[in-house]
Amino acid sequence: MKPVLIDTHALLWWIAGDKQLSAKAHQAIATGDCYFSMAGCWETAIKEELAANGIALLPIEFRHVMRVAQLPFHHRDPFDRLLIAQAMEEDFALVSRDSHFDAYGVNRIW
Repeated sequence: MKPVLIDTHALLWWIAGDKQLSAKAHQAIATGDCYFSMAGCWETAIKEELAANGIALLPIEFRHVMRVAQLPFHHRDPFDRLLIAQAMEEDFALVSRDSHFDAYGVNRIW
């Protein structure tokens, strides 16, 4: 399985054991090589939870920012657009319930 980049809501549900996290997403996080974008840290203050759950932090690199600038505006949220760009640049699958990601052709797990 490809490494996965986890969207903020999916990570919070994983941490809380929330049933809103789909079985497929749960399996991807439980068995995968998982990453969480620095962009997600801007949304929430959950850094401590990452280490406790064995999730690596994916830094924002210049090539990620350049990819964002090239993306069509299917999705308007700047944090989500950065996640899409990072998943594309790193060739990661993306764990998220947000179906707007599908317009970009990323491998979305939900």
